[in-house]
Amino acid sequence: MGDNFYSKVYDAVKRIPKGRVATYGQIAIMAGNKRASRVVGYALHVNPEPITVPCHRVVNRRGGLAPSFAFGGAEVQKRLLEAEGVKVDDNVVDLERYQWRGD
Repeated sequence: MGDNFYSKVYDAVKRIPKGRVATYGQIAIMAGNKRASRVVGYALHVNPEPITVPCHRVVNRRGGLAPSFAFGGAEVQKRLLEAEGVKVDDNVVDLERYQWRGD
């Protein structure tokens, strides 16, 4: 996976609307490789444009926040999500309610 895959990841993450989240696996599929959810995580960890690529909107398959969120840890990710109206309980987002379905 190279820069082209990372670009696809960043483009997909930019599409997640405020107040919604997507999973690493979901972004991997959108970027063209359904088996690359860990690579998505790494791409977001080295995100060169955290203001325009809202990586705080990406959670794990269970809705869990990233314990090593690249820009300040799970507490910062939680604060950013809550500022957008996403309720976070015990560092978990209710995917039934907040998961973006690409619509």
